Amino acid sequence: MPAGPGRPNPWGGLLLRALFTVALPALLVVVWWLASDRSTDVYWPPLRTILSTFPDVWTRARLRADLVPSLLRLLAGYTSAATVGIALGALIGSYRRVRAVCEPVLEFLRAVPPPVLVPVIMLFAGIGDTMKIVVIASGCVWPILLNTIEGVRAVDSVMSETARSYGITGQARIRALVLPSASPQIFAGLRQALSIGIILMVISEMFAPSNGLGFTIVQFQRGFAIPDMWTGILVLGLLGFLLSVLFHLVERQVLGWYHGLRDSSRRSP
Repeated sequence: MPAGPGRPNPWGGLLLRALFTVALPALLVVVWWLASDRSTDVYWPPLRTILSTFPDVWTRARLRADLVPSLLRLLAGYTSAATVGIALGALIGSYRRVRAVCEPVLEFLRAVPPPVLVPVIMLFAGIGDTMKIVVIASGCVWPILLNTIEGVRAVDSVMSETARSYGITGQARIRALVLPSASPQIFAGLRQALSIGIILMVISEMFAPSNGLGFTIVQFQRGFAIPDMWTGILVLGLLGFLLSVLFHLVERQVLGWYHGLRDSSRRSP
């Protein structure tokens, strides 16, 4: 149905959001181009030099050899962290006694920076893909777990009592009430975990190099191929940007009801 005089145009809103999404990255590229245009510093080459090097460095063979393994490790670690974080978060958030027992341990473990654990994890998991996946999962799990706990704790008490009065308990209660009510908070944790996962993906590949984006960037740096190194950093930035856009689209699809309620409450007098 076409948008009438009093009806908002969904395509206009989508176009505006897309414009805002690309506006800041485009502005940063322009600033970088102008700031580096006359640079003669070997460590700070002009952006035009980096971009001209890009097609020669990131061929299909290199993308398959380095980008694809990194993405697969990120996916495996992120999915593992999401599964464990949501499951444990729903359990801990639902029971006050379990939460009282686990909270001190969780606060201690979350305070340990994941990169510090890389040498320890290497002792038990070796230096292969398993170690890298465990490193990613160990860092991603905390924002998901803690946000899930807070989301479950914030479930409306009236709705909980209504579900109990209708005999909706156990797994049915978690599926029908707890997880949908906590899903906005859960997605907030998933969004934070995604950026952490990209960082840990690179760090794990720098610690135990075999392939991947982190390994490639370090190899370029050690070989003083500075423009090539900057192309690797650009690939990381593009990867983070594309994953963020993809996550936003998935979030809008899954939480359409939540964003609809929030938008309607904003428009109401």
